[in-house]
Amino acid sequence: MSPTLARLSPVDATWTEPERALLRRMAGSDILSIRQFAPDELKTLLDVVERFERVTAPLLQGKVLGALFFEPSTRTRLSFESSMTRLGGGVIGFADVQSTSVTKGESLHDTIRMAECYCDLIVIRHPHEGAARVAAEATARPVINGGDGSNQHPTQTLLDLYTIRRRCGRLSDLRIGFLGDLKYGRAAHSLIEAAGALGNELVLISPPELQLPALRREELSEHDVRFMETEDLDAAIPGLDVLYVTRIQQERFGDPLEFERVRNAYQIDITILDHAKPTMIVMHPLPRVNEIHPSLDASPQAAYFEQARNGVTVRKALLSILLERLP
Repeated sequence: MSPTLARLSPVDATWTEPERALLRRMAGSDILSIRQFAPDELKTLLDVVERFERVTAPLLQGKVLGALFFEPSTRTRLSFESSMTRLGGGVIGFADVQSTSVTKGESLHDTIRMAECYCDLIVIRHPHEGAARVAAEATARPVINGGDGSNQHPTQTLLDLYTIRRRCGRLSDLRIGFLGDLKYGRAAHSLIEAAGALGNELVLISPPELQLPALRREELSEHDVRFMETEDLDAAIPGLDVLYVTRIQQERFGDPLEFERVRNAYQIDITILDHAKPTMIVMHPLPRVNEIHPSLDASPQAAYFEQARNGVTVRKALLSILLERLP
């Protein structure tokens, strides 16, 4: 048991045994994939996250986060920085790889070995799949995957699940539609995996060129996840509890002509709600381009900016857990 968890005070008697067990397992570890968490652990972790809605104490004073963003980011980078500073810690790092020694040929391994000298925990975003795992193998510091290529984005998935639970009141027995780029979208990949494991029915809505990769569909089938594929958004809408919209990710396309064929495959506005359940929520990991018209923003069913806000609460919790500084 870590020193922090051994000293839980009487004030913290409300911590449940599943919460304590999960905290012990996560202390000082890496978060590289949503697959690290069993369905029951996801629910327990979100219970812990909820505790951080009210946490403002400088739990992370004296700690430093290394934010290494080899790929553009707004929400992930700023929410990690906000979370760290709100809890009293400091942040170093970069958001422009052109300003680093990578341009001189420095390897990812050496960049991580250098960064560990200056910080207590590392969050990394990188365009190559598997880069976060390479980073974790290069250091004993905890590493958080802030997105690696089209592979995984586990902290995005946690804030997505947190938003779904707050809005829908549960994490299971929902019908969740995923719309748009299901081939390259790492946020969609991670959430599809977690939502399926939690016992939801998935509706995968995309043009053929952007279907969920065959390997991921096979994994869903192997785990008896209920899912269907369609191109017809209008037919899918009436039965959905959640519509998760994704951006067509131009940066992942090797062929510009392929991107042009699908760039405007789906564009929704306020009228989409005319055919939806009044309780259906619309989510998006952001940034959006033209797939959601601003006319939808004012609707109480639009949850995408709430998602972004929830990112701070989720990441405050994760940073505190990994650094073993509990409220």
